[in-house]
Amino acid sequence: MNYTYLALGDSYTIGEQVSLAESFPYQTVQLLRQTAVGAASRRQRFDTTPTAVENPVGGWQFTAPEIIAKTGWTTDELNAAIQQTTLLNQYDVVSLLIGVNNQYRGKSVAEFKDEFTELLQKAIAFAGNNKNVFVLSIPDWGVTPFAEGSDCAEISHEIDKYNEACAAITEDLKCNYIDITTSQRVDGKELEYLAADGLHPSGKEYAKWAKKLADLIGI
Repeated sequence: MNYTYLALGDSYTIGEQVSLAESFPYQTVQLLRQTAVGAASRRQRFDTTPTAVENPVGGWQFTAPEIIAKTGWTTDELNAAIQQTTLLNQYDVVSLLIGVNNQYRGKSVAEFKDEFTELLQKAIAFAGNNKNVFVLSIPDWGVTPFAEGSDCAEISHEIDKYNEACAAITEDLKCNYIDITTSQRVDGKELEYLAADGLHPSGKEYAKWAKKLADLIGI
């Protein structure tokens, strides 16, 4: 049996400026394929029959992630793209990371709440339940070299407000919330954790996100 993964988001999900293999969805799948840790619980989580086949290295078989994301997308644009895309009826894992462009364009948090709630409800429908839906917090671009000359303190403050809303809605809908912003803020000015544009993460930063996501999926 091959498990399926749908990743919804924006530039942080496609891995802008890095190779597709370095994006966090692809790195997550690689981790799940390579380890047998949590395999039994994953089988129970996904209601897998006992005849499911482990891959040769001991992990479980995941197909390549299906990614619905584009650089610059806001919540409403992601919503529109989902409606225009023919997807499977159900996925074993769904991740959602969206909102930074809402903040960048000066959209209100109130508007974000409504649109994010709709997106998360769609993610739950794709997963068939809320336990297999994983929300990643919004990174803080204000700590990166790209933000030089901007009001970085205000950017961080606004990102916090978006993430407070994101976490509260995720909790209300009983999905899984992963804070990647705290560590990303520490790494945000370190060149090894940044792509060439000085804004987006490098594969090394995405590896941290993938590890957190894979670990949580495996619980």
